[in-house]
Amino acid sequence: MTCAQTILDYGLRSLGIGERLLPRTDFTLCQQVTLIGSGLIWNLYFAFFALLFGFFLATALALAKTSTNPWLRKPADGFIFLFRGSPLFIQFFLAYEALVLLPRSGIEIFGMTVATSWLAKAWAGALIVLMLNTAAYSAQIFHGALMAVPKGDIEAAEAYGMTGWTKFRRVLWPTMLRLAWPSYTNEAIFLFHATTLVFFSGFPAFQQRGDSLYYASYFAGQTFNPFVAYPIVAGYFIVSTLALIGLFGIVNRRLNRHLPGAAGRIKYRPQVIR
Repeated sequence: MTCAQTILDYGLRSLGIGERLLPRTDFTLCQQVTLIGSGLIWNLYFAFFALLFGFFLATALALAKTSTNPWLRKPADGFIFLFRGSPLFIQFFLAYEALVLLPRSGIEIFGMTVATSWLAKAWAGALIVLMLNTAAYSAQIFHGALMAVPKGDIEAAEAYGMTGWTKFRRVLWPTMLRLAWPSYTNEAIFLFHATTLVFFSGFPAFQQRGDSLYYASYFAGQTFNPFVAYPIVAGYFIVSTLALIGLFGIVNRRLNRHLPGAAGRIKYRPQVIR
């Protein structure tokens, strides 16, 4: 089988397209690169949607944390403390217990059985854990940025007659994003790397359609050689991280386009002589 045929057969296998059975013998480098790359689709899925939904949840939590109303502030503080104070790995296992094991034993509320079978799948259950975790960390970042908004900007907005939602949308929120974006970029990178923990979380991979680490573990177990499959995973994540940094860099330049020198190209200038 040629490498091109291998890519056609296994390139989208993690989505259920192509060959259903995994190769059993005569593992080639092309097979490992293709299948691990196919599994990376799920890692990108987890990272994209966790960041997307977590971003808006984090914004709401940051606003609640700055509120003078204790009914908003205290629940937000408790949520952030809970998810920042406990390891992500433990959160995965607790979610697995709640979403997978408890429904199997039967949960009855007011005489009705709660069906949560769709939450037992990795695409939903693991995604919820990642979303809540990144929302807690991002909310703390956004809260710090809100506290750092220059007081003069707020006074200028009020002088123009801006209040409430208009002031937040046109002054507070853009300034918050500009101040928080470098730290938020690091959080996005950490979350993307944390998607590898889904493999260890206990959430089942439907019909052997797992993420990149699932296929890497399969090849490492079949060939008894982890020094090929796992470096391939690392290579994929390095390339994807560089793309993520570039994408967030574009947004950062957009947010800071009004600042002097913000539009200039970043140049690599190594310091040869100190």
